[in-house]
Amino acid sequence: MIFILPIAAVLLGFLIAIIFKPAINNAVKLLLAFSGAFLLSITIFEFLPNLYASGSENIGIYIMAGLLLQILLEFLSRGAEHGHLHLDENTKTIPWLLLISLSVHCAFEGFPLSDNKDLLYGIVVHKIPIAIIISSFLLASNISKIQIALFLLAFSLMTPLGSYFATLGFWTESLKNSINALVVGVLLHVSTTILFESSKNHQFNATKFAVILLGIAIAYIL
Repeated sequence: MIFILPIAAVLLGFLIAIIFKPAINNAVKLLLAFSGAFLLSITIFEFLPNLYASGSENIGIYIMAGLLLQILLEFLSRGAEHGHLHLDENTKTIPWLLLISLSVHCAFEGFPLSDNKDLLYGIVVHKIPIAIIISSFLLASNISKIQIALFLLAFSLMTPLGSYFATLGFWTESLKNSINALVVGVLLHVSTTILFESSKNHQFNATKFAVILLGIAIAYIL
């Protein structure tokens, strides 16, 4: 499941982008808000407490390093990880900086999934709206269909690749905990950015608030 579901999420996002196109704009924003709340809640309710319970040292330092890493990645991707993506419609080649940034992000987020199935659901829910947004921008550009397919294939495979590396036997428990703490920092930055920046002019939106509460409630139940 940790290998199949992330790929299926990207494929689903691509299909939604093709079938519904711009008509899904408001729905994607709500789905993005739900995914941010769900991912943040899973991280705080389960992932973070388990990490501190491991007794590993310097967890806080690695979490902050993850936050800084995500800031750097978003400088390269222009915020694609949390739904802010601006590409030149005249682009004719694969946006390599975007692909590299997303690949690093996805590889890290895939690392802890073999030991945390609830986090898997959070990552999958998060991937669907991101895949919709990325697919929509790529389809609106002048990039060839083959290049778009290769881009999305690479994007879909990086999370399972990160999960695969985590299953290799050479990781010590201390090193795995350090990488997991790095991932917590990445996820905290992405999920909070989604929640705090997705409202137009930062105005209160009752529908969005209800969706966020739903995401938190479902994460708590799980």
